[in-house]
Amino acid sequence: MRRGACRYPLRQNNNAALAPRRTPMPRPTRCVASKTPRAAIATTLAFLALISGVRAGMAETFAYVGNADSNDISVFKLSESGEMTPVQTAAFTGVEKPGSSTPLAITPDHRVLIAGVRSQPFQAVSFAIDPKTGQLSHVGNGPLADSMANIATDRGGKVLFSASYGGNKVALNPLSANGVVGEPKQVIPTGLNAHAFLPSPDNRYVFATNLGSDQVLSFAFDVTTGTLTPSAPPNYKVPEKSGPRHFVFHPNGKFVYLIHELNGDVAAFTYEAKSGAWDEIQRTTALPEGFNGKPWAADIHITPDGRFLYASERTTNTLTAYKVDAASGKLTTVGSVPTEKQPRGFNIDPSSRYLAAVGELSDGMTVYAIDQSSGALSKLKSYPTGKKPNWVEFLSLP
Repeated sequence: MRRGACRYPLRQNNNAALAPRRTPMPRPTRCVASKTPRAAIATTLAFLALISGVRAGMAETFAYVGNADSNDISVFKLSESGEMTPVQTAAFTGVEKPGSSTPLAITPDHRVLIAGVRSQPFQAVSFAIDPKTGQLSHVGNGPLADSMANIATDRGGKVLFSASYGGNKVALNPLSANGVVGEPKQVIPTGLNAHAFLPSPDNRYVFATNLGSDQVLSFAFDVTTGTLTPSAPPNYKVPEKSGPRHFVFHPNGKFVYLIHELNGDVAAFTYEAKSGAWDEIQRTTALPEGFNGKPWAADIHITPDGRFLYASERTTNTLTAYKVDAASGKLTTVGSVPTEKQPRGFNIDPSSRYLAAVGELSDGMTVYAIDQSSGALSKLKSYPTGKKPNWVEFLSLP
């Protein structure tokens, strides 16, 4: 017998009809366990425990809240249970005056967070994101063409798109390798009150809402040259005095959802990727049942798994949930819940399990659990933020 190997009789099978007849082996009187197998087993177990631990903790999720009046970003870490832990308050270097809001954008490689400053001099503040801690380190500031209500990178992270509500324009700025914004490469006049300016899922088109002109403008985006060209036809009209504000694409790229500030409408469209065409298929509302005041709708987001959509309304301080039909893209209203005062911004974590909403007038953030069957929101806990929070971005690292 090989040294260190312990041999025992085979365990008998209680089913005599199935058990083969074997000659019982004598139990050895002495068994010497080798140190090598024991060490190997210990090493293997330790390795498996390490791998298990790494897998369990691989995706750390962070929330970034833009605070307009305090000119900073509140950084929180999100736990598996939905608990938020404050991590950092990152101040805007080189910015003295507060602006009306603080739009945020994270580059597709998750390396840089960019904040738009809406006080003069208009600029974008870039922060490097620590891949382990989620904390922010100031990298540099770059110029913006105007006071920009909305910023977003293209899908490749090469340029920054921005929209000016008061300046009635959109712009394109190149991004340097470290994420600092360069001088505007294109500044394009639009209709009244450009509000959101976002690329299509395939990065071939960029769309701009014009809240005051009740239209959505379309631009073709040349990735190679990094330039925009107005599409033909260049716009899509929506009902007068509806005020198209923010929009979001379904993760499958086949549908678009648009919220209207002035009448509280939420419209669903099919999206044709080849031509960039929008075709309205449904119109519902972000207003809670029984509301008869003046609407002031704000933000709209869809869960990363594409099953639920949410919209915020500032007059009623509510969030409305919708269930998304995967085949048709149409919405079924789930219901509304009260939230922070003047909920200008909110977002959903990458796991599609939690929603965080901030209130401009409450200086706070509330986290909700998303029911995975119905999409209904359940309040978990509220947290203080900086002053006048209006934007939320989630990020899982690495």
